[in-house]
Amino acid sequence: MIGLEVRARIRQLHHAEGWPVGTIATQLGLHHDTVEAALEDAPVASADSSTAKPTVLGPYTAFIDGTLKAHPRLRATRLFHMVKARGYPGGYEQVKRYVRRVRPGPQAEAFLRRTTLPGEEAQVDWGSFGKVQVGRATRTLSCFVLVLGHSRAMYARFFLGQTMECFLQGHVQASEALGGVPRSLLYDNLKSVVLERAGDAIRFHPRVLEAAGHYHFAPKPCAPTAAMRRARWSAPSATCATPSSPRAPSTASTTSTASFSAGWRR
Repeated sequence: MIGLEVRARIRQLHHAEGWPVGTIATQLGLHHDTVEAALEDAPVASADSSTAKPTVLGPYTAFIDGTLKAHPRLRATRLFHMVKARGYPGGYEQVKRYVRRVRPGPQAEAFLRRTTLPGEEAQVDWGSFGKVQVGRATRTLSCFVLVLGHSRAMYARFFLGQTMECFLQGHVQASEALGGVPRSLLYDNLKSVVLERAGDAIRFHPRVLEAAGHYHFAPKPCAPTAAMRRARWSAPSATCATPSSPRAPSTASTTSTASFSAGWRR
């Protein structure tokens, strides 16, 4: 009795290389009857879909494929209940294995890298960092982040809250730390900036408009589907400040920042 590997070798030498039975027997150290028996055997059938044993899930795979195409993240448990309601007599494990094998993978998302002139644009957003204990109180820790579009220099400051006072204070201190005010600030549709939006019609928060008029920048919200622009947060350089309690920026700091705008627009 010979193994499948030797049998395959015999058939390859005879049919592909043209070796006679005697030569194969001599070279492989086999009896010529063994070689002839290997050549007379029927070829092994390929294990393709046409010869595979049908399963109880077979009639329902087309339905599962179509449902996953429309809803790629649908759970296997939900699909199991859906095919069960359509008459599937099998168990959950078979459905789970099939879903794991055929579920569409995540599609690669295209990103357009934004390039701007020096002093032209910065992006502003809040980051949430959970809760912190301050004395006996539990406070929300947030990070104000401003990233310059050209150099990708970043300013970050932690606040115990996301009030409008904190938001404006972050603008003032970022301008002082980075040495100027860009011509436009891009916001990721923050509620503290955009009060209402209907297509291209946008109603900004009046205090943001006051700051824009004072520091001579144009507020611009991202498109609703353009959150990927926040990728600029991975800036190579950053200026960080320690946590600050919510308070309004002082008159002195507000007035002094106006002078920085000139350095950005030479």
